[in-house]
Amino acid sequence: MTTMTTQLFRSPAGYVQGRTVIDDLGDYADDLGSTALVLGDDLVLDLVGDRVRESLESAGFDVALEEFGGECSEREIERVADVHAEYDADVIVGTGGGKAIDTARAARERVGGALVSLPTVASTDAPTSSVAVIYTEDGEFVEFHVYERHPDLVVVDTEVVAEAPTRFFRGGIGDALATWFEADAAYRSGATTIFGTRSTRTAQEIANLAYTTLRDHGRSAVDAVERDAVTESVEAVVEANTLLSGLGFESGGLAAAHAIHNGLTQLEATHEATHGEKVTIGTIAQLVLEGREDAFVEDVAGFAASVGLPTTLAEIGLEDPTRDELSVVAEAACADDETIHNEPFEVTPAAVRDALVGADAIGRRLTDR
Repeated sequence: MTTMTTQLFRSPAGYVQGRTVIDDLGDYADDLGSTALVLGDDLVLDLVGDRVRESLESAGFDVALEEFGGECSEREIERVADVHAEYDADVIVGTGGGKAIDTARAARERVGGALVSLPTVASTDAPTSSVAVIYTEDGEFVEFHVYERHPDLVVVDTEVVAEAPTRFFRGGIGDALATWFEADAAYRSGATTIFGTRSTRTAQEIANLAYTTLRDHGRSAVDAVERDAVTESVEAVVEANTLLSGLGFESGGLAAAHAIHNGLTQLEATHEATHGEKVTIGTIAQLVLEGREDAFVEDVAGFAASVGLPTTLAEIGLEDPTRDELSVVAEAACADDETIHNEPFEVTPAAVRDALVGADAIGRRLTDR
């Protein structure tokens, strides 16, 4: 049994990153079983399905490919779990983006066996985590499910990541940009992590390293990915987006930025914005909510803008939102079980609404320069 003073750090069993490592997937997964179900959407399966199949089959696996429906919803999780059970797979491989991997994670929880995360984009920190983010069929946030088990293996092919649309890479930077600010807020308030325990110093240092890595390498990494190139800066940012941020948010703690993201998903106009783009707005709003100095907030927002991330509400689909619309976001962000209450002060919907207004004003000022 854990207590409020217990500290806990958890992580995937294995992490592999580098050029063309997807072709060695079978070797890395060899001890996990002998039958594999590979889940990915049609575009991802067209992109890497044959390579994944060939690598696994060369290691002796029987392999089946299954198309992902697009949303990590209860209906889709149940469908994939049924396919997983019918095929009697030892391993489920979630490939593509965060929603496909989360669906594979949730299906594995119901059926058992091993989980391999094989992201083809560095757009979120989902591949390394034990969390599945559940949405409605229409893409509205519902809840987090935190599972006892992490992926048995995470394999990130940086050549594949670099060839994906740069918007996904930028989104991963936006998601990871929140990690340190949220972990720090949760630590200062004495809040617990998603595991119900206190953060470790290790997790705090990892969260901070995610932030400094992005600041040191983000711009040049985006420049390289725009040209489908893999540089050392790309390798650094892929690690920050995927591994450092994943470990940092889980064992470090969440706070306002992701809660505001969840609130933003309640407005249909934001559904075309990526997870990381909405989290970026949440991060800037968190800094405003916390009363950080103008120069500091502008510096963080300026970095976000410099790598092509949104800093205004209009850029995520909210052109001149009404007070009522922002109140919907704020009320959802302040739901009783939301992580915004890990901030080291009491947070109200009115304060969140006004922080969004303030964050948007900062973004507008930056874009007008």
